[in-house]
Amino acid sequence: MRILLYSGKGGVGKTSVAAATGVRLARLGYKTLVMSVDPAHSLADSFDLGGQLFHGATGQPSKVAEGLWIQEVNIQKEIARHWQSISSYITSLLRTTGLGDVEAEEMAIFPGMEELSALMYVNQYRKTAEFDVVVLDCAPTAESLRFISLPTTLDWYMKHVFSWERKLLKAIRPLANRVAPVEMPGEKYFDNIQDLFGKIEGIDTVLEDGNISSVRLVTNAEKMVLRETQRAFVYFSLHGLTVDQIVVNRLFPAEIHDDFFESWRATQGQVLAEIESYFSPIPVSRVPLFRSEVLGLERLGLLSDILYAKGEDPAAVTRTERPYSFVRQDGNYQVRLRMPFAQKGEIGLFAKDDELVVEIGTLRRHIGLPTSMSGLQPAGAHLEGDMLVVEMRS
Repeated sequence: MRILLYSGKGGVGKTSVAAATGVRLARLGYKTLVMSVDPAHSLADSFDLGGQLFHGATGQPSKVAEGLWIQEVNIQKEIARHWQSISSYITSLLRTTGLGDVEAEEMAIFPGMEELSALMYVNQYRKTAEFDVVVLDCAPTAESLRFISLPTTLDWYMKHVFSWERKLLKAIRPLANRVAPVEMPGEKYFDNIQDLFGKIEGIDTVLEDGNISSVRLVTNAEKMVLRETQRAFVYFSLHGLTVDQIVVNRLFPAEIHDDFFESWRATQGQVLAEIESYFSPIPVSRVPLFRSEVLGLERLGLLSDILYAKGEDPAAVTRTERPYSFVRQDGNYQVRLRMPFAQKGEIGLFAKDDELVVEIGTLRRHIGLPTSMSGLQPAGAHLEGDMLVVEMRS
């Protein structure tokens, strides 16, 4: 099974691009599911289902075309299916603060519950091979990063905290329940957590496997949007995921001839050149601004025809490795870049704001740095085969 994650700043059109990709895949004969991971679901709206039958209320996949299903995770239904003991305890805890039943139930929906539920579905579909391709319409960038980091966070909690926390509470629960203003969580609470972890176990390895999972970043040719796309690229790489496509959406088409748009067109041209330079060698796809809103299967099909105008198969594996990675070795930070054609003596390095700039001859590569490394300076570099290793120090 292939897993394709579409992420980007809110409002760039990633839902439309993800939906159009799903249409393309289904037409190529893949059994395809497009799943919305964004709490503010708009996937059904993208297909313009209107009053048609849609199982969004149940959170189950709904068939919208031959070989194509869509799914919007319904957190209330997921709580009833998977989070009942946890939610019940948190709700009872919140009631002691004076909140009413409805308010307590709403407050018991914690950030991350929806993303974790989506991961459980993806893991389930992977194990059952129910679909050939799952396309994930992710939430805006920050929430997407939380989505991919959840398995690692929960794995750390289960290995380092869960067991002793459960044992400690089991030992002190009888006494604590006599003196504490609220009851301590019972064994069902911990059984629920363990069951949830079992349902996503192994998904982190799947997401980091470039032969299975790929990230596609959707952006607009605007400076502010580009900066967020660059940060997303850095952090997806930091988490071990492979980004294999950048989609620049809503470019002004050549047929627009109006003085009002000339400045916009010039700005888009400059930013587009910066995008192609920054993300090279990752391919950059261009999508023009449509005359009207892209809604419904027909118009999503037109969008897919433009997005894959060269006959590309969106499920094809085109990249399996990250262009660079960040490591910490013996207390020192390193940036490791694959430079197959670089020769010793050709490479120049310097830091600029939160970026590492690598110069090879007349070419310049900007590499965004994670927060933990943004204040460091390049202190040296060496080649290990075709890998350039840059030492970063304060």
